[in-house]
Amino acid sequence: MRILMSSAEGPPMQRAGALVDVMDALPSALRDRGHEVSVALPFYPEIRENRAFKKKDTGITVDVQVGATTHVARYLEGRSARGVQLFFIRCDEFFDRPKIYGEHGKPYQDNAARFIFFCKAIIELARRLTPQVEILHVHDWAPALVPVFVHAHGLPFSTVLTIHHVADQGSFWGLDFQLTNLPEEFFTLHGVEFFGRLNFLKGGILYADRTTTVSEHYRREILTPAGACGLDGVLRENAHRLSAILDGVDYTRWNPASDRLLPARYDAKRLRGKQVCREALLQQMNLALEPRGPVFGMVTRVIQEKGFEILVPLLDRLLWDDIRLIILGEGDPAFETALAVTARKFPTKFAYQKDYDEKVAHLIQAGTDISLIPSRFEPAGLGAMYNLKYGALPVARVTGGIQEIIEDYDPSTDSGYGFLCYEYSSDAFWDAMKRARQIFCDRTLWTKLMKRAMARNFSWDVSAQHYEALYSELIGAPGKAAA
Repeated sequence: MRILMSSAEGPPMQRAGALVDVMDALPSALRDRGHEVSVALPFYPEIRENRAFKKKDTGITVDVQVGATTHVARYLEGRSARGVQLFFIRCDEFFDRPKIYGEHGKPYQDNAARFIFFCKAIIELARRLTPQVEILHVHDWAPALVPVFVHAHGLPFSTVLTIHHVADQGSFWGLDFQLTNLPEEFFTLHGVEFFGRLNFLKGGILYADRTTTVSEHYRREILTPAGACGLDGVLRENAHRLSAILDGVDYTRWNPASDRLLPARYDAKRLRGKQVCREALLQQMNLALEPRGPVFGMVTRVIQEKGFEILVPLLDRLLWDDIRLIILGEGDPAFETALAVTARKFPTKFAYQKDYDEKVAHLIQAGTDISLIPSRFEPAGLGAMYNLKYGALPVARVTGGIQEIIEDYDPSTDSGYGFLCYEYSSDAFWDAMKRARQIFCDRTLWTKLMKRAMARNFSWDVSAQHYEALYSELIGAPGKAAA
């Protein structure tokens, strides 16, 4: 099959987020299964300035109309580290900016125009690729109008929308609808209009041939008012076209037995290397090597939905213990400031690094004893999958994919390998952390739980088979959505 995927984020970008990893691993897994897969992304300064990444101009330019204005899309081409064909859509007016969506906690004011252009440029790319594209697979809100344009223009592509994060919907002023150049009948209750606004994600849900999300529990959550951020009614009406495919892990990148970014490698049978990584992490972060209490770690976006509203109030209480804590990631300026202040207060126990660094991210996974996942929403739980493989036992709040990845430790049956809490509150999360802290003192038991966690396998192979079956079903019986 010929598949074109698109997203606002993907390789060779480096970010503390699941979407980049998915856009790297899933196309590679499908390519390994014999399919022709390409990925379309905006051409950002980060990609342009990456001299280690080879890209070339295809020489193809297309005029793209956004409202009354015509913009030029230029297409560049490259290959991911695993050989997947990448296309970069260049329009410096829209994408030559320091960040992807906005700066200083505020979105760019022209995001509607930027990503309407992106969606239309994806369509123009798909029309020019040979052999002909059969599947257009879009990820999250930024390219979610692609299925709308395919439907509106009667184009011969089957479309799939994957929702990684329903809270980000691409919601803009109703007047921005004119930038789509779509007929007025698309801006209705049964189209892209949502409470008087243009909603990219709603459009994708309505017009994609199939919608998927990244775990079964998250699929159930987004069908409820509490989990769908307003779109639960739309999703329930289209639930017959909504399915769940659990994300996976690219174990060629995230495996302590072969990870070239680590000072020492290890596996469940030879754990000495984890201790070496632990010491290297503490030294790199200028934290105390002694006493021998556990090292807690997080590689995440520093935002409310990742649970920082319940974690930040616990930091002082946690750091008075003989532990060390390392957090890597950027996000909400208020939380970033709170973490920076706490790091100054506990300079030998807590290190916060805002700017993402791939080597540091891997070292945190390997050098951490306990990972923290206090998330309010955790659709797929990719971070938890990495934690398990590296033997960083997770303390997590039960939500989304967490329930399919982490099994709570039960001493009465000697089962499980993580520490779960079911209530979204500081007190509940503190109780889970205390359980982990106490069991850490029993090194024999802790080692057994580590080995149990490291044995879990979340390979992309299974997920890729499910996507393959979905694509085959669409090509065999398109079953287009009704407008």
